[in-house]
Amino acid sequence: KFSAIESQLQEILGNIERLEGKEAALKIYNTLTGKKETFVPLYQGRIDMYVCGVTVYDVCHIGHARSAVVFDAIRRYFRHRGYDIRFVKNFTDIDDKIINRAASEGLPWDKVAEKYIKKYYEDMHRLGVADADLEPRATGHIKEIIEIIKGLVEKGHAYEIDGDVYFSVPSFPEYGKLSGRKKLEEMLAGARVEVDERKKNPMDFALWKSSKEGEPAWDSPWGPGRPGWHIECSAMVLKHLGQTIDIHAGGADLIFPHHENEIAQSEAYTEKPFVRYWMHNGFITVNKEKMSKSLGNFFTIEEILQRFDPEAVRLFLLQTHYRSPIEFSNEPLEEAEHTLERFYQSLERLDDFLMLPEGKHESSPAGFDDENGIIASFKKHFVQAMDDDFNTALAIGHIFELIKEINRFLDAKPAGAKAKELMSGAKRELLEAAGVLNVFNRTPSEWQRALLKIKKVVAEEHAVLKEDVQITKFEIDIESLIAERQKARESKDWARADAIRADLEKRGIILEDKQGKTAWRVKI
Repeated sequence: KFSAIESQLQEILGNIERLEGKEAALKIYNTLTGKKETFVPLYQGRIDMYVCGVTVYDVCHIGHARSAVVFDAIRRYFRHRGYDIRFVKNFTDIDDKIINRAASEGLPWDKVAEKYIKKYYEDMHRLGVADADLEPRATGHIKEIIEIIKGLVEKGHAYEIDGDVYFSVPSFPEYGKLSGRKKLEEMLAGARVEVDERKKNPMDFALWKSSKEGEPAWDSPWGPGRPGWHIECSAMVLKHLGQTIDIHAGGADLIFPHHENEIAQSEAYTEKPFVRYWMHNGFITVNKEKMSKSLGNFFTIEEILQRFDPEAVRLFLLQTHYRSPIEFSNEPLEEAEHTLERFYQSLERLDDFLMLPEGKHESSPAGFDDENGIIASFKKHFVQAMDDDFNTALAIGHIFELIKEINRFLDAKPAGAKAKELMSGAKRELLEAAGVLNVFNRTPSEWQRALLKIKKVVAEEHAVLKEDVQITKFEIDIESLIAERQKARESKDWARADAIRADLEKRGIILEDKQGKTAWRVKI
């Protein structure tokens, strides 16, 4: 009952906030209610957000990357909108899978966890995913976990059998309200339920597991053991964010049973609403089938980044709405690279225009120079897209609409201070919007150097420093060949000049002569 009342109350509060102009109409699809809702934080101007992290027993795959990139972009947008956001993402650093991996690798369990946490950071930083404000680990919250379990036992929501403690699902009548699963057969389908005839109900789930000989263990009122999977997130949310938080997020595969179980144990313990907005990103599929390690159809971030630039991977993940599935293959990643190339070529063209000396006559095509023109329209539509349940796909589309208009403007050969002022403003708005999503965040030359590396134009890379910028030996060779070609042109040795251009083109380098200089780019 309190969930329905709270939902109505928040809708009323949202209308009041909008009427008072305090909060714009940002809408979020709430998995709990199955509809888009106007977002009104529990405390005005502040957001508490928790995202389920990874179980660190292996390297991350592209499915992990999607969740991390999506909620990183959403966090960045909240901050862009002026919210003070406390963003927490956990590590599950004790689990059956970690124990099994430790045995197979001949390492202590905690060394396995540290190894893959380090690898997680390497992958995510390359994808432009910022660290959370706090990144707690399950093993750092054993005290809090035990306190919650004790409280659940005392309230009649949990019971102990031979050192194991289970949550009693029938004791929580609202169980199933997130996933919509109410019947036992629906709950059992796809649930990670351990078969144990000692349980009072097949759906009861482990809060505490007694440890077998040789396994890691912590002391508890029920004997040595370790926490179950679900209880750790409740403990970390309660400790670091509070009993009721604004947003809890994760992949759609976590809706049931993980998030359903979190709700049950948390609300049974506190007797308060646990989460006000539940957000879940869609699956990545391969041949229309969900990507997962259990099916063996997954691709690690590491192997993907050997063939594609990290920015292309991030763009690929954001070009689809976060709740929709993404079909993974090489083709859309290649398309993302071409999209980036289009952006950076346009940005280079814009930069070249801004560096030109001012002309004698003012010239400015209509559309940019009035208050309702292209730039103002872009800002409005970008915000509208992101306010509509974080539609990054549409927001990126608006970025390219602005790029199209910038190129149309430059095609008209504008001149004068006013034209430069308009283009400077357009560039500023373009990069600000791109920065919100953390894409298109390099210079055109930085993008080309990245392509040199990722496309393996350089058979053997030798990093050197030139003017405080790390580049490759072959890049210096490119500049040397361009200089040699320029000398050949000056001496009218056209055959040599053409031979240098042809040689570079064979190696994947395209030369472009413009404004008295020669630029190069990688052919993709």
